Amino acid sequence: MEDPDYVPVGPMYRNANAFHRSYLEMEKQFKIFVYKEGDPPVFHNGPCKSIYAKEGNFIHMVEINKRFRTGDPRKAHVFFLPFSVAMMVQFVYVRDSHDFGPIKRTVIDYIDVVASKYPYWNRSLGADHFMLACHDWGPEASFAVPHLQRNSIRVLCNANTSEGFDPSKDVSFPEVNLHTGAISGLIGGPSPSHRSILAFFAGGLHGPIRPILLQHWENKDEDVKVHRYLPRGVSYYDMMRRSKFCICPSGYEVASPRVVEAIYTGCVPVLISDHYVPPFSDVLNWRSFSVEVTVREIPNLKTILASISSRQYIRMQRRVAQVRRHFEVHSPPKRYDVFHMILHSVWLRRLN
Repeated sequence: MEDPDYVPVGPMYRNANAFHRSYLEMEKQFKIFVYKEGDPPVFHNGPCKSIYAKEGNFIHMVEINKRFRTGDPRKAHVFFLPFSVAMMVQFVYVRDSHDFGPIKRTVIDYIDVVASKYPYWNRSLGADHFMLACHDWGPEASFAVPHLQRNSIRVLCNANTSEGFDPSKDVSFPEVNLHTGAISGLIGGPSPSHRSILAFFAGGLHGPIRPILLQHWENKDEDVKVHRYLPRGVSYYDMMRRSKFCICPSGYEVASPRVVEAIYTGCVPVLISDHYVPPFSDVLNWRSFSVEVTVREIPNLKTILASISSRQYIRMQRRVAQVRRHFEVHSPPKRYDVFHMILHSVWLRRLN
C-alpha cells in the first residue's frame, strides 16, 4: 500500500483501507467516454466563477484529462453527458417564466441525439451514463427523461432524498463558490486556541430553515454570532477563521457553499438540513469531523455545541484539516482532490 502522495487513514473514513485500494484501482482502470455532440455554451461548457463553478470546472477537466478520458467507447466504463444546467438556465430558460419546459426539451433532445447515433444509451437504458449539475434545478432537468432519473448516475449538489436523490446510485458533490475561479486566499485558518467565537453564521433569509435560526439566535448571544448582514468592515472569512463551529443551514435547496468554506478555513461545520446526503459520504464519516443538528434542535444549538469537550473539538478540527484535500479545487487536478473524489464516487457506483 505504498503511495507517494497520501495514504488515507483515520476515523474520517468509513474504511480507509478499502477507499485507498479502490482509489488506486480507479487510477489504473477507469475510463470515461464524453459525447462530442452539442455546442457551447450549453454543452461542453459551464460557469467557472460562481456558486455553480464546479459544473464548468468538472466539464473542462474531464474533457482535457488524458488518464481517464477515452476516445474509444468500447473501453469506457461510463459515458458522460456534458451539458450544464446552469448554462441552460442562462441561455434556454425564459427568465421569471417558471416554465421548466425549454430546459427539459433540451435534455430530451440531447439524449435522443446520442441514443440514435450510438448504441450505448439504449443498451443499458442509461445505467452506465452520468450527468453532473450543481444548479438547484439539476434534479428537475433529470426528470425530463425517466431513464435518466431512474437509471443514470446523477452527480448533484442538490442531493435531497425527499426529491428523489438515491444515495445508492446518485452522487452528492460539494457546492464550491469560486469567486475568482481559484481557491487561493480561501485556504487555512488558526489553531483552536486562537478561535474565540463558539459559532458563527451570516446570511440572508433564504428557504425555510434560516428564518428559524435567525429568530432564535440573531444578535442574541455573544458566543453564537448569527447575523443576517455582517457589520460594515467585518470580513466573512475572518469571522469563520475566528470561530470554532460554522453553522451551515440549507437554503431553498439542501446544499450550501458554507460547508466547503468552513472546511477551507478550518472551522468545524454544523449541518442543519433535512433530507441532505453530505458529499462523498460513502467514503467519508461526516460524524467524525462535523456536527449534524436537526431543525427542531435549533433552539438548543448553544447547548449542543458547548457540550462538545475541548479534547473532542480539537480532534474534530484536526480531522477537518485532514479531509480538506478532498474538497480542494485545483487546475490541473491533484490526486485525492474534489475532481478525483467525484470520479471515485462515479467509479464506485459503476462497480455496484
